[in-house]
Amino acid sequence: MDSRTQGLVFVVGPLLAVGTTIGAGAVAASAATAALGMLGTGLVITTPPSAWWTPTASAGRRHWAGPLRVPGLRVLFAALAGTGVALGSMNVLAIAVGDRHHAGWLAGVMPAALSVGSVLGGLAYSRRAWPGPPARHLVLAATGFAAGWLALLPDPGPAVAVLGAVLPGSFLAPLLAAAFLSVERLAPAGESTEAAAWLVASIGIGQAAGTGLSSLAVEASQLPAALVPLAGAGAALWLLQRFNDRIPT
Repeated sequence: MDSRTQGLVFVVGPLLAVGTTIGAGAVAASAATAALGMLGTGLVITTPPSAWWTPTASAGRRHWAGPLRVPGLRVLFAALAGTGVALGSMNVLAIAVGDRHHAGWLAGVMPAALSVGSVLGGLAYSRRAWPGPPARHLVLAATGFAAGWLALLPDPGPAVAVLGAVLPGSFLAPLLAAAFLSVERLAPAGESTEAAAWLVASIGIGQAAGTGLSSLAVEASQLPAALVPLAGAGAALWLLQRFNDRIPT
């Protein structure tokens, strides 16, 4: 449910940004983004679960490395950084494809299409109990996520590019769900929240790197922009396959 809800946010957000930019200009779209961000933050911190929550005191002495001392978590976080590279590349990729085909609307529609795929994939993944442990689900979802980017390598036209963005997205929610399940199994007692925070941070670091690398690839004009997300997703898959034995079944 969490992955699907985030997917809906990332469907509506890019479309809203493009629509506001076309209708009222980029400055208005930026101001609306800031206002919505502040409103959303205010709503979260004032809801009863957030306002009343207090951390529980952890028993015993904490290790200085926290959950990073667990080898399986280090592998998982590194792999998810690769997933983040792919996600961070999408915005630049969408702009580049839109520029080449004189279709600026792709800047919002392609990221939204990725998220539509994520919502659909999350629905399919959550409707039944799939056989095998989360570690196997991780590898299978990472395989589909990496393979999905291949459709965007030949620089397809706008319609195919939108459909192509759905392909990797359909494996994103299952990948994240299996990742969180694996973190829950691997995290030391009393450190599951910190481990989940490292998971989110790893994806965020990868997103920042992916945005920068894609920008350099587009500026160089020698490599297809889709090569960067494919490389990030491929690196994530390699890590999960190579060190799968460190993630318990």
